[in-house]
Amino acid sequence: MIFGTGVDIVKVQRFEKWIENGYIERFFNKAELCSENCSFQHKMEHYAVRFAAKEAFGKALGCGLTGFDLKDVYVVKDKNGKPFIALENNARKKFESLCYNKGTIHLSLSHEKEYAVAFVVVEAAQLEEK
Repeated sequence: MIFGTGVDIVKVQRFEKWIENGYIERFFNKAELCSENCSFQHKMEHYAVRFAAKEAFGKALGCGLTGFDLKDVYVVKDKNGKPFIALENNARKKFESLCYNKGTIHLSLSHEKEYAVAFVVVEAAQLEEK
């Protein structure tokens, strides 16, 4: 059963200063960091779409980005290159408590030079009245 959906759009250019000022490591998990070989444009798109995913996840849960660290929600890819959201620490606890310990997070990402967008669907194994 669908617990919630979230979508977020981010202006890619916003991340230029984040990269230049070293803010990336404050908001992104080590698993999300770009290699030094990436072009600057690729880095901005990479971080923008991942930040949009964090925001969309918070919206899908219905709590925004409160109660957990942004580094604890991160985007990684499976062996086929499909992106998915991984959770740690308080983000995992919040997700499990809201989804009754069994849930699935579906993620779709897209970016095109100026904008990055993420769409998240959170599925709960069962919904109980609280």
